[in-house]
Amino acid sequence: MEVGGEGWGGGDGAMGVGLKIRDMIRAIRACKTAAEERGVVRKECAAIRASISENDPDYRHRNLAKLMFIHMLGYPTHFGQMECLKLIASPGFPEKRIGYLGLMLLLDERQEVLMLVTNSIKQDLNHTNQYIVGLALCALGNICSAEMARDLAPEVERLLQFRDPNIRKKAALCSIRIIKKVPDLAENFVNPVAALLKEKHHGVLITGVQLCADLCKVSTDALEYFRKKCTDGLVKVLKDVANSPYAPEYDISGISDPFLHIRLLKVLRVLGQGDADASDSMNDILAQVATKTESNKNAGNAILYECVETIMNIEDNGGLRVLAINILGRFLSNRDNNIRSSSFI
Repeated sequence: MEVGGEGWGGGDGAMGVGLKIRDMIRAIRACKTAAEERGVVRKECAAIRASISENDPDYRHRNLAKLMFIHMLGYPTHFGQMECLKLIASPGFPEKRIGYLGLMLLLDERQEVLMLVTNSIKQDLNHTNQYIVGLALCALGNICSAEMARDLAPEVERLLQFRDPNIRKKAALCSIRIIKKVPDLAENFVNPVAALLKEKHHGVLITGVQLCADLCKVSTDALEYFRKKCTDGLVKVLKDVANSPYAPEYDISGISDPFLHIRLLKVLRVLGQGDADASDSMNDILAQVATKTESNKNAGNAILYECVETIMNIEDNGGLRVLAINILGRFLSNRDNNIRSSSFI
């Protein structure tokens, strides 16, 4: 169902309905002056207010779609916040979709009205429709407050083991937000994240690696656990990525999956810092990445930069340090100012 199509329109006979969203956008774009635009917006806001006061559910989704466009133009739209909550509480996916989109756009974690939606999100996280579960996870990952994190962390933790990989990926992204808001919850996510690091699905793996890095930053217990249990596995993953055959969906300028390369190097840097055994287990793959990565492409230079930073932060290995210093020397002698300046960071 497209925003602006007939599904978001209907007849305009009801009081306070105003224009269809596509007609409102055309009218705003046709304005020649700021005063003319303000007049169109004022008229539409008045119609939306009238529709809200009538509590007409038939036009609620269209009104909210118009409010989101008006919000993006910089006009106040706080009077429509409760409409987001009503749409989220609706049973249908189309209504929930526009409701959650409005929630993420029109509200933020500092507003008290957000607490009213916690129960609806909890119900949707347990919904039988995985697409509704995905909507709830996206919203929670964007606007979750500390109070919501404490209330909904068990549901998100459970979804890290959901059968569908897209839900596991969204749950991992949501978990990153949760542990940043409430670091005390980190220990609850350690075991599920260790399982994510063995995933074959690319989206789940890359978000799992990021979540692992964030857990290590907020919890020393998590850091020690991942050092002992997951360092060898992450080294193997990096070896597989570095030696993988050409995969067009993750290739950038001939460099295989640079984003996953960089995420893995960053988490290995955290695990190796201050631990000689963990550092020893990653020496070989760091040397391989440093010597085999092409330095004539931006994606390759990004990997080399992270590799150098990892080498310099883990426990001392003389040969690797010499290799890292040589790479820095190449950066400094490069004619590209972006590459040269990165070596000073």
